[in-house]
Amino acid sequence: MLLQDSAPAKINLSLHVGPPKPNGRHDLNSLIVFSDSQTADQLSARPAAHFSLAVEGQYARQAGPARDNLVLKAARAMQENLPNEVPALAFRLIKNLPCAAGIGGGSSDAAAALRLIIKAHGGETARQAAWTVAPRLGGDVLSCLHALPGLMQGEGEHYDPMPSLPPLAALLVNPGQACPTGPVFAQYDMSAPTALPDHPLPPAGRLCQSEFIAWLRTQTCNSLEAPACELIPQIGDILTYLDRLPDVRLSRMSGSGATCFALFDDMVTCQVAKDIVQQDQPDWWVCATQLGNGI
Repeated sequence: MLLQDSAPAKINLSLHVGPPKPNGRHDLNSLIVFSDSQTADQLSARPAAHFSLAVEGQYARQAGPARDNLVLKAARAMQENLPNEVPALAFRLIKNLPCAAGIGGGSSDAAAALRLIIKAHGGETARQAAWTVAPRLGGDVLSCLHALPGLMQGEGEHYDPMPSLPPLAALLVNPGQACPTGPVFAQYDMSAPTALPDHPLPPAGRLCQSEFIAWLRTQTCNSLEAPACELIPQIGDILTYLDRLPDVRLSRMSGSGATCFALFDDMVTCQVAKDIVQQDQPDWWVCATQLGNGI
């Protein structure tokens, strides 16, 4: 029996970050959407004598040792919460998304592993355990388990799905330079605000795409964009470059970087922009995708 799932890229359309707390972490308000299944890692699993993981694909080497991968951490956490009830699986991960890139690749992989364990277990007990385990694995894992547009709050333990958000045509760009989260937050802490910046909710009702993008531009931001640009000036250069593309409506950094996104009116103009970027910057990772429900 082969089980399969996609692990789409997580995109922070907004990211408002509060001051550091005594535990060293930060409260967040972040509006999150997911790429389509074509812009995703792929995870499969077969029954086995014990949990294992093989990592392949373009970014397999960036993913580090399999034993430290969040896929196996998710499996071990489920074992602890469901003793003697979790069927062992041999996982195979195709790593298509860049690592340390601000798009939650590892978190999405972990969420896919939780979904596959739920399928293998076949019980509601496993589903409930997965919802309990997800926030403990990392700030993005709960949102990735939902894989629906929504608002993440706290340290990632609160997630409110917002399925009415409009789909968005987006170009994702990564310069091929890792941007670890820790140093970006450390840079942010040097001038962090004294309180979590307010994050208004999107206007009630179903917005059209242009209205939603206008709201994003005027009402939200990414608090980590400036500190990330200080550490990796190339991120600022990418954002300036994206702003100059034909028909771009908004460009912004996702998460703690270095992946940036540009929003367009439709996939046709987005694809035209992709062709331009690939010609100008052949070494960049570039994907045209529709943001919305990831799976």
